[in-house]
Amino acid sequence: MLLSKPFLSGNTVSLQELSKITMPIVFNEPLSFLQRITEYMEHTYLIHKACTLSDSIERMQLVAAFAVSAVASQWDRTGKPFNPLLGETFELTRDEEGYHMISEQVSHHPPISAFYSESLNQDFSFHGSIYPKLKLWGKSVEAEPKGTMTLELSKHREAYTWTNPMCCVHNVILGKLWIEQYGTVEIVNHSTGDKCVLNFKPCGMFGKELHRVEGHIQDKSKKKHQVIYGKWTECVYSIEPKVYEVNKKAEKKSGGDSKKHKQSTGGDDADEMPDVQETVTMIPGSTLLWRVAPRPPHSTQMYNFTNFAMTLNELEPGMIGVIAPTDCRLRPDIRAMENGDIDTASQEKERLEEKQRVARRERAKDEEEWSTRWFQQGNNRYTGAADWIYKGGYFDRRYSDLPDIY
Repeated sequence: MLLSKPFLSGNTVSLQELSKITMPIVFNEPLSFLQRITEYMEHTYLIHKACTLSDSIERMQLVAAFAVSAVASQWDRTGKPFNPLLGETFELTRDEEGYHMISEQVSHHPPISAFYSESLNQDFSFHGSIYPKLKLWGKSVEAEPKGTMTLELSKHREAYTWTNPMCCVHNVILGKLWIEQYGTVEIVNHSTGDKCVLNFKPCGMFGKELHRVEGHIQDKSKKKHQVIYGKWTECVYSIEPKVYEVNKKAEKKSGGDSKKHKQSTGGDDADEMPDVQETVTMIPGSTLLWRVAPRPPHSTQMYNFTNFAMTLNELEPGMIGVIAPTDCRLRPDIRAMENGDIDTASQEKERLEEKQRVARRERAKDEEEWSTRWFQQGNNRYTGAADWIYKGGYFDRRYSDLPDIY
């Protein structure tokens, strides 16, 4: 990501100002942001497993692991996904994993992406809307992924809601890009009153906390039942609170981690990523909830994609005429970039953006409002917050009234 010098004079830059900057296409990765959202589903097996459990605390453990796993694919992914065009969609169908998903770009200013997924056997649905709020802080860009994630487990008549942690991309001006996630994620079970509070820890001055996640599960009377700990880049464990506290006290008594890894935090130098390579130390008595899948050997030559991400642009012959004509697998700029034709990708990106601007001017001239196709504005039934609700019907395959956006 490259930003021009006039924006360096202030402390922060708003999303509106950032959205006016056209980034060179070489800073992109050949996926739309709608496809990035789909990567939340990489570890869907955690939801399937939660559906089989009878204990609400055990279910919450797996939901917490799912919430952590949803951001794991972002590690080392410093390429910028393509901004979705208004009306763009992405469909993901995974029969072997028992779910399908549809997402739509429902607003361009501000950019809002809505998604809905459900299991084919009606065991669960997972849905929400995301509108990232960006701020430039000198050498870094901070993204607050506003919007609520909602997971419903129909068999247990439960609904869980949470928001994703903050994401910061360091060294957008100078040095090697690197990412950290931080902030408090609160997962609420609206049926039982159970709550999981997860703290995605910021890197800190010496990098000791880089990637660490720590939290606990409590019931509606605020009694702690399990402690959750690990790294969002690696794995997540659960353990009984008493055992965890005993281990913590023993660690402090022995001096803890004496290693110090300096991080540059001021001046004009780059923010060097702390060289913290140690893995999560499992405390005896812990239960492993989730471990990240290893990336393919050639991932570094493929935008640091996971195996899951590498499948998202697959356009098999049987898909043509089945997926919607607004599906981003059909976007010519993304397709050209994936094929290594950067010049064509850049030209197509400019053409599509101009086509979008012309369409917007025509609607303004005719005083015509943009109409979303698969989602409508509403309120989250559990939190009351503004949300985008799936209207249904996408998988009926009736696409005759879709806009021509490509």
